[in-house]
Amino acid sequence: MNPTCLYGINGPVVTIKNTPSFKMREMVYVGKEKLTGEVIAVKHDLTIIQVYEDTSGLKIGEPVVPSGSSMKITLAPGIIGNIFDGIGRPLKAIQEISGAFITRGLTPDTVDMEKKWNVRILSNAGEKAYPGKIIGESTETPLVKNRIMIPPNISGTIKNIVENGKYSCRDILAQVITQNGKIENIGLIQTWQIRKNRPYKNRLALDQPLITGQRIIDTLFPLAKGGTAAIPGGFGTGKTMTQHQLAKWSNADIIIYIGCGERGNEMTQVLEDFSKLIDPKSGESLMNRTVLIANTSNMPVAAREASIYTGVTIAEYYRDMGYHVAIMADSTSRWAEALREISGRLEEMPAEEGFPAYLPSKISEFYERAGYVKSLNGLDGSVSIIGAVSPQGGDFSEPVTQNTKRFIRCFWALDKNLAYSRHYPAINWTDSYSEYADILSNWYSLNVDKDFLNIRKNIINILNEEKGLADIVKLVGIDVLPDEQKLVLEIAQVIKTGFLQQNAYHSHDSFMPITKQIKILKIIILLYEKCKTICCCSVSLSQIKETKIFNEVCKIKYQEDLDYSAIINKINSLEFL
Repeated sequence: MNPTCLYGINGPVVTIKNTPSFKMREMVYVGKEKLTGEVIAVKHDLTIIQVYEDTSGLKIGEPVVPSGSSMKITLAPGIIGNIFDGIGRPLKAIQEISGAFITRGLTPDTVDMEKKWNVRILSNAGEKAYPGKIIGESTETPLVKNRIMIPPNISGTIKNIVENGKYSCRDILAQVITQNGKIENIGLIQTWQIRKNRPYKNRLALDQPLITGQRIIDTLFPLAKGGTAAIPGGFGTGKTMTQHQLAKWSNADIIIYIGCGERGNEMTQVLEDFSKLIDPKSGESLMNRTVLIANTSNMPVAAREASIYTGVTIAEYYRDMGYHVAIMADSTSRWAEALREISGRLEEMPAEEGFPAYLPSKISEFYERAGYVKSLNGLDGSVSIIGAVSPQGGDFSEPVTQNTKRFIRCFWALDKNLAYSRHYPAINWTDSYSEYADILSNWYSLNVDKDFLNIRKNIINILNEEKGLADIVKLVGIDVLPDEQKLVLEIAQVIKTGFLQQNAYHSHDSFMPITKQIKILKIIILLYEKCKTICCCSVSLSQIKETKIFNEVCKIKYQEDLDYSAIINKINSLEFL
């Protein structure tokens, strides 16, 4: 048998015997249909490969061809607004070739190689060429300018460079003479290994929040640009819908949405919703700043791991251009399950719940690629990672959730009781946390309100106090409580229904500016303080409730133009009761 032919087939894992020439992590083409695969183990007599396509019908003896390079993705204009599978193949191009169903072994170009782009040249011959230097730019979409950069591994002097004009991805735009005299051609395209971090000059402090328009996130549990967050929750708690809201409304320049092992109908919903949505900042289609990567539950399981790295590599590419990128990974649990399946087929020693022992290192590899950095060209950019976690039965003690908590600093715990009572986002305010709140305090003080942290602290204290009182009420009833404690329950209910609960389908409630959020919180705090004062003056809580002031405060979130002074006057008038 030819030594570069299949020796064993075990689902997505195949083996070749006596092939010392294969390298670890080398991309290979498996079988007569040239299915894309990657070397994941090299032993003295066997080479083990995971295949990123369906291996049904493969036979022993079919050829395996090495590519000579690691798993790479093409980075060029045309990525934005497109949808790819887990290994970076454009699904639109595949549909044109094979129809609605994906045919195996297809390797269409990542971007349209023939399309002409309007290129504006920003450099001249004779200039120094250094990694990351921007030599030109093209308008990729109305919202994104693709900045043409010298690849990170090239430096020298620009020998030749074209003039402004229309060029395709096949054209050479410039030539660089390196220090050893080698000539490197520079075009619109770069290729990059998906498992390798793109270099940058240095990391910067995480001192700006990722504003999402979701009140519980922006005020109670904020995420910094370049930060990491996890959204764990059981089935039906709203992980996907929460990520949809963040993708629609966050102030990131570019959104990378990775559907990793989730249901196909959810990705279909993303496509349908995003194509109809208008970006509120520019008035353009939201797809003009979005990249979708679809590796759904009915697609090859091995490609789930690649889809995560494909997405973060694209994010780093645009980060290096000076953009702020947000990655939505839905969900990392399905990715971990893929690791568990591959590990089982490799007969590796399992750790907790059958997951491989290297699960924590895999999770850390992914989340550590987030950050706010100064790129090689001096521009500031960031990659924020928001990963959904799907613990079985909503059990947050399972390995994926626990290991994810080790590497993220923002934890938005979804609660099934909140979800089933139609409280969305169903983020539990007692189980969630954010380590970015204190770090971002200066930004909030300068741009929102100098008392922001105190207001946030007061709101959290009321919610925590209400939780303790709720346990007492379950035992002895609410009637035995004094009015001061009853007031805490009423104000907590105002906070939950009038502030934390949000309607994604309401035109004024789906997104709320941070300035309006803080005004509502101030109104709630003022209402609490005023009611507490007059309750001490022998005015019963029932008298205050008869004014319906609590209901009015709950409804102000639906007002497009908040009449701040009017509601303040109504609250101040309570002292005349």
